[in-house]
Amino acid sequence: MPANETAPPAKKKGRRARLIVLVLVLALFAGLGYGAYWGVDGVRASFPQTTGSLKVPGLTGTVEVKRDANGIPQLYADSDADLFRAQGFVHAQDRFWEMDVRRHMTSGRLSEMFGSGQVETDAFLRTLGWRQVAQTEYDKKLSEETKKNLQSYADGVNAYLKGKSGKDLSVEHAALKLSDGYQPEQWSPVDSVAWLKAMAWDLRGNMQDEIDRALMSNKLTQAQIDELYPPYPFDRNKPIVEGGKVEGGKYTPQGTGGSTGTGSGSGSGSGSSPVSQASANGGSATTPTGLADNATAQGATVGLRTQLTSLAETLDEIPAILGPNGSGIGSNSWVVSGKYTTTGKPLLANDPHLSPQLPSVWYQMGLHCRTASAQCQYDVAGYTFSGMPGVIIGHNTEIAWGMTNLGADVTDLYLEQVKPEGYVYDNRVLPFTTREEVIKVAGGDSKKMTVRMTNNGPLVSDRSDELASVGSRAPVASSAPDRGNGYAVALRWTALEPGKSMDAVFRINKAKNFDEFRKAAADFEVPSQNLIYADNKGLTGNIGYQAPGRIPVRGAGDGRMPAPGWDSKYAWKTDKAGNVEYIKQEELPYESNPSRGYIVTANQAVVESGTGAGKYPYLLTTDWGYGARSQRINDLIEAKIKDSGKISTDDMRTMQMDNSSEIAALLTPMLAKIQVSDPDVRSAQKLLEGWNYTQEPDSAAAAYFNAVWRNILKLGFGDKMPKELRVEGSCMNVPADSSGPADELAELVRECGARDDDSAQPDGGDRWFEVVRRLVKDEKSAWWQSPAARNQPATTTRDELFARAMKDARWELTAKLGKDQSTWSWGRLHQLTLKNQTIGTEGPGYMQWLLNRGPWNLGGGEATVNATGWNAASGYGVTWVPSMRMVVNLNDLDKSRWINLTGASGHAYNSNYTDQTTMWAKGELLEWPFGKEAVDKATVDTLTLKPDGS
Repeated sequence: MPANETAPPAKKKGRRARLIVLVLVLALFAGLGYGAYWGVDGVRASFPQTTGSLKVPGLTGTVEVKRDANGIPQLYADSDADLFRAQGFVHAQDRFWEMDVRRHMTSGRLSEMFGSGQVETDAFLRTLGWRQVAQTEYDKKLSEETKKNLQSYADGVNAYLKGKSGKDLSVEHAALKLSDGYQPEQWSPVDSVAWLKAMAWDLRGNMQDEIDRALMSNKLTQAQIDELYPPYPFDRNKPIVEGGKVEGGKYTPQGTGGSTGTGSGSGSGSGSSPVSQASANGGSATTPTGLADNATAQGATVGLRTQLTSLAETLDEIPAILGPNGSGIGSNSWVVSGKYTTTGKPLLANDPHLSPQLPSVWYQMGLHCRTASAQCQYDVAGYTFSGMPGVIIGHNTEIAWGMTNLGADVTDLYLEQVKPEGYVYDNRVLPFTTREEVIKVAGGDSKKMTVRMTNNGPLVSDRSDELASVGSRAPVASSAPDRGNGYAVALRWTALEPGKSMDAVFRINKAKNFDEFRKAAADFEVPSQNLIYADNKGLTGNIGYQAPGRIPVRGAGDGRMPAPGWDSKYAWKTDKAGNVEYIKQEELPYESNPSRGYIVTANQAVVESGTGAGKYPYLLTTDWGYGARSQRINDLIEAKIKDSGKISTDDMRTMQMDNSSEIAALLTPMLAKIQVSDPDVRSAQKLLEGWNYTQEPDSAAAAYFNAVWRNILKLGFGDKMPKELRVEGSCMNVPADSSGPADELAELVRECGARDDDSAQPDGGDRWFEVVRRLVKDEKSAWWQSPAARNQPATTTRDELFARAMKDARWELTAKLGKDQSTWSWGRLHQLTLKNQTIGTEGPGYMQWLLNRGPWNLGGGEATVNATGWNAASGYGVTWVPSMRMVVNLNDLDKSRWINLTGASGHAYNSNYTDQTTMWAKGELLEWPFGKEAVDKATVDTLTLKPDGS
């Protein structure tokens, strides 16, 4: 155990925490009995030492850990090994519970911590095999330098763990140890690598859309499904990269104003399959020839429907480390050239939109070599992941970078005809590849399982009792192989192939120019991200963009619907050696100093794909975000440049907090014109008069509009969805024979929704903006028809449905907020509650009270720049958020600004547990010191880590 050579002095900032703990203990003694036994001890014992000195085995020199008033550490060392060893130590000091849960999740071992309730989740994660892939990456793919850094990091974590257990680690570990004597094991380098698999899983692209479209086919025609997945509006919302072409195996950007470097990196595969315009642009879906067309599939979808329903339910149970499955994780990033900034050098902004967690998924940190050398190569700061070395998003002395999810289609579901001896492929039966897994269960017997693999990936449908027999009918054409007992479902996913993304993290941290940055990005294989770039070179600096990632080249099909696994035409293309072909890194889109002077990425289309002139020849996905946020950012930047010619750091911050609603701007004028006779509804309608469509937390108009929007979606679309997509608990009467006509004489049965709150449809995101934008032109569309209910007449036109939605919204808000409209506000509906993972979500009530925080009343909303997301199918609560915000000033890095969703500490009642949240909610940013002088000025605590033998 590291020796405590110097006891930390008492600090004023600790007094408030101690007072809170005393209040907590009094409450525990008063009402919780046994819980008070470890209340004081369990909470305070795990607080990290932040002053004085500690001996850390393995260090070769001293490392200083300088923390500011928010507990954000800046580390100073003389070697890479010491720097990453100290990073592991400090991460463990503040966040070991988070790290411990995450490594159990990524390896499918949650049952070892939490018992039998996690067995099914573990079984699914074991089927995916994240841990095995991570082990192979570490053993065979990663560079020796990366492996040394990972080992140093693991050594630092283990130095902290030595001799500690229970209350010494966290209040959660204290509870777990009291429950069953749980003792954490040593940290391994592969624990860190596996975290990238969780990151890739939550950013996996269109898998949920693929499932949803297949489930919709049970109730909707193909034409209706196409209306709910309209093509990307390239005529209105700009893609990231405009123009450009692929020639001679290389992508050449168009409209650049000077090159920052021509390094192209190294990619694999040959990428030789151009895509059709309709498919690439998200046009009408084409059903693979191996599957039935929609007309044939009506009434014949039992097998696939059961499979995909079960799979969707399983996905809802997987811990979403980064974000909910259904909403489609988004993010904003943009960079402005020094030509258009008040600083004369680029400004770069980033705010990834992820699932709200306590603590936040991000950990702010600086990693500094006192003197640059071959032995010590890093001087970088930004946002890190606890459990993984390096900086994920941030800046070094010369460049800055940000990330948003590219959304490339890197997953495909395959129907597999399964026989006792194997699976069918090109009229042959091939044997499964299998492996045995044993799931250890805390407080119970171990569970054995067998993972079955096809050449299209693991059989994810094996992981549910419902799927032992998958149904006698699946939506396949007559040319498909014999159904037997039904079809299984396999998952093909790029992240299940070992890669070198961990190498990319360290290479980006050290990059000094765009050429080095692009070469580093070539190794960032999964998840596929939009990478933006800025540097401080030359008169006005340089800006750039790179789309990296391992993106497959498909055979037949476009990835929109499950494909027939028995037909090799639908397999991913391979080279002569049998290796999967991916789009070459040299052929992926990039930009360098575009003439417009800025680059915006916010999950919109990267490029316009197709076969025509100026079109990108490869299919990246058909399921882009629809560009509501990105185009708003484009418009704000252009307006500011036109107005003043220059953009400041504060302008960037203000843009991040923009609450304007695109769908409100479209629909409010229509709603205002509707004749309303009910005086209470009319008074609510008046709230919209003169409203500027901004969703501030104190806005009554925003509250009412969003309630109307939610009810429009429910009446127009939600009630027409199959039960598998409707939110759990939403029940309605439907014809007993769902394939027959819904006439007045039909026998009705009660049918209830089955989808998790976060992934139910319609979720109200910008895909639904585009759906409604297209349909409002047709006042008599069938989508506006809704049956009578609860003394509400049936609707047959758009305005009738809108009027009914306005009435329903009025009475919904009366129930939720009261009849007096003067007390209404969007923030009262749109609240954020931060929940500690696992115990804070599902633990005993007193533990939830101990660990969780909130609520906060928020502004913003779905598909706004200030993207505080909510799912319209389930309610108004905040489901995903800007998980952090940063603005990097390349002219003076010490004048950069940043904020985290929560705080540096993962320890409940530590003063840095949620100390940034209220500032975050207000849109405020903290100072971000980087240079030694600025860091020293901001430092309030210094801890010196010393070699064990010193």
